[in-house]
Amino acid sequence: MKTGLTHLFIPGPTNVPEQVRQAMNVPMQDMRAPDFGQVTMSLFADLKRLFRTKTGQVMMFPGSGTGAWEAAITNTLNPGDKVLMARHGQFSTLWAEMAERLGLDVEVIDVPWGTGCPAGEFARRLDADREDKIKAVFVTHNETATGVTSDIAAVRKALDDTYHNALLFVDGVSSVGSMDFRMDDWGVDLAVTGSQKGLMLPAGLGILAVSEKAMDASKSATMRRAYFEFADMVKLNADGYFPYTPPTQLFHGMRKSLDRIFAEGLDNVIARHHRLASGVRAGVHAWGLSLVAEHPSLYSDTVSAIRVPDGTDARDVIRIAYEDYCTSLGSGLARLAGKVFRIGHLGDLNEGMCLTALSVAEMALARAGVPVELGSGVAAAQAVYLEPVARDMAVAAE
Repeated sequence: MKTGLTHLFIPGPTNVPEQVRQAMNVPMQDMRAPDFGQVTMSLFADLKRLFRTKTGQVMMFPGSGTGAWEAAITNTLNPGDKVLMARHGQFSTLWAEMAERLGLDVEVIDVPWGTGCPAGEFARRLDADREDKIKAVFVTHNETATGVTSDIAAVRKALDDTYHNALLFVDGVSSVGSMDFRMDDWGVDLAVTGSQKGLMLPAGLGILAVSEKAMDASKSATMRRAYFEFADMVKLNADGYFPYTPPTQLFHGMRKSLDRIFAEGLDNVIARHHRLASGVRAGVHAWGLSLVAEHPSLYSDTVSAIRVPDGTDARDVIRIAYEDYCTSLGSGLARLAGKVFRIGHLGDLNEGMCLTALSVAEMALARAGVPVELGSGVAAAQAVYLEPVARDMAVAAE
């Protein structure tokens, strides 16, 4: 019989804080009641702060980040439109597959898993597109499968430098609310996230921020859609309502989650994620292991994908951690299966929790036959976490 907590160190769903869980423990409500907008209107306003947009429209679709991907595509593009994207991990691959299934002409740049979005190659192809056949550029901000973060500002610069009018789509599922994300400053037209990552909620909401340019595109887009229709959402969201039954308990949880984020200060949340990630990375390097991300400039502050030595099956490490030490580590996805395990370090997390992840991973690695020195990774992370925490607890100006 297992005792104590089962530790969750996957890159989503993330831990749900007790205050957020309690906030969701409310009776069912009438989602057509005259006062229901009091629950939701503040959420729309504060989600705009989270995306750092003043002019964008935020929508919450019951579903997942994948559902929000589909909403973004079907509302702004037309069948046969050409889109430009890179494949450098499992989630960018899935996004490309969705675009193809929805009838888009997908121009894909394949780069090694472990690298980021090739902004320079994007610039070259955009510059060569003198007839503006490319209608959208898709970028995965944080590739959760590889622990790689791409430079969205560099992609915006490529669009601006080539005077290209394509829409900029960004998958921010594992970055928004945990890493620096600036919708307005980076000229992002459609940004997607989900409730189960940095927002510290159960899965169930796909959240989409839409620029004025993208909203204009939605008025003439001809792709078929029904459930994901922007116009229906915008019309009813104006007063805090939805065109179908919404998950009201998640809204109450989101109110508490957003309150926690802004009480800490969004800039402080971002800095905390960087600090915690730095400790985890120090621990990995102390083991003598490497990350999938090929360069420190690409390191993700929300998830680390860790390569195991040849001859070791990462699935054994994950199994031992779960079965013997009540700890969930992330698995390697697709071509990385068996070669990689992942430590998610996002959401409601602190130094002690990261040290737990490292200590359990050390034991699981040793049990799987990897010659790691017990305590080495923990000690390296402790050296990072010993540094005083500098926090300005004022709410960040959005």
